[in-house]
Amino acid sequence: MTRREWAPPDFEAVVVGAGVVGLAVARALSGSGLSVAVIEREDTFGTATSSRNSEVIHAGLYYPTGSLKARLSVAGRRRLYAYCAERGVAFRKCGKIVAAADDGEIASIEALYARGQANGVEGLRLIDAREARALEPELSARAALVSEETGILDSHGFMFALQADAQAAGGVFAFRSPFLRAARAARGLRVYVGGREPADISTRVLINAAGLHASEVARAIEGVEGVPDTRFAKGNYFALGGRAPFSRLIYPAPHTHGLGVHLTFDLGGQARFGPDVEWVDAIDYGVDARRSAGFADAIRRYWPGLPERGLTPAYAGIRPKLGGAHDAAADFRIDRLSLDEATVINLYGVESPGLTSSLALGDHVLGLVA
Repeated sequence: MTRREWAPPDFEAVVVGAGVVGLAVARALSGSGLSVAVIEREDTFGTATSSRNSEVIHAGLYYPTGSLKARLSVAGRRRLYAYCAERGVAFRKCGKIVAAADDGEIASIEALYARGQANGVEGLRLIDAREARALEPELSARAALVSEETGILDSHGFMFALQADAQAAGGVFAFRSPFLRAARAARGLRVYVGGREPADISTRVLINAAGLHASEVARAIEGVEGVPDTRFAKGNYFALGGRAPFSRLIYPAPHTHGLGVHLTFDLGGQARFGPDVEWVDAIDYGVDARRSAGFADAIRRYWPGLPERGLTPAYAGIRPKLGGAHDAAADFRIDRLSLDEATVINLYGVESPGLTSSLALGDHVLGLVA
């Protein structure tokens, strides 16, 4: 063995991906005293799924009881509100209403209420059409579910705080540094990094938090098998010209692969609608203005007062899915693999509620490392 092979690793943990989950993992690991490096192919953090979403803090009512999504979203949401308050990240606990547009959807929101209670979600109540109209006069609903714990946040401010925490604890960030591959080495792994100054670094723990590219990264790690396919579900958003007459977020009854075209707004009050579900084979963030007709039809089921030509294309995001259009929605998948003296943790299919769950996900990964 050469002296280098017997030397301590360059870092105790390397995180691939600086989206919100990678940042939260880096914060948790560096805060526990581990030396951590984050490598990211883009020139800053959170340029993909983490910044192309609704910026909603989910209460945790949609996900099967006992699933990772259910447990981590509830725990993550509680921690997220406290963290934002402590770190000065802008947020608003505005609440939301899930509307049953017709009698056939009432059973759906009643089931959602029961699931939310089973998941330990606070602040849920079922209301009738009269109560819904009293809360939101422009809303059309036969019945509704109110979620008081739902909110919105400044996702970029949150990610900036996560990065600052990780750096304050000694974490190192390398942007414009794409992951190429990882190979077994004496007492760990050697990670090969591209970019203007290609390099290789040694580590005992490798965490794949590459989001849309998680399957691609996993296949480039020596010794990793059984890698699932990641499929791309594009979500388009349209902005509303003018202010929406609602004080809460408005959601339709949920669908298989999404929560339906819902009304959200940012902290400045700008309303937007989305996302829909468009299955794509490649990453493309363009928004086709012709999709506005389908959006308008969906929106008018709960807001008949949507103005004609009131929608303009805004932006799109892509969700990493572990199933296709005809499959049931999948849970987060987190695989831990021991390779001699190395540990590899792959995070697959981390879509919504990944933002809400991020702090809890960080702690969960720390537990797997420990």
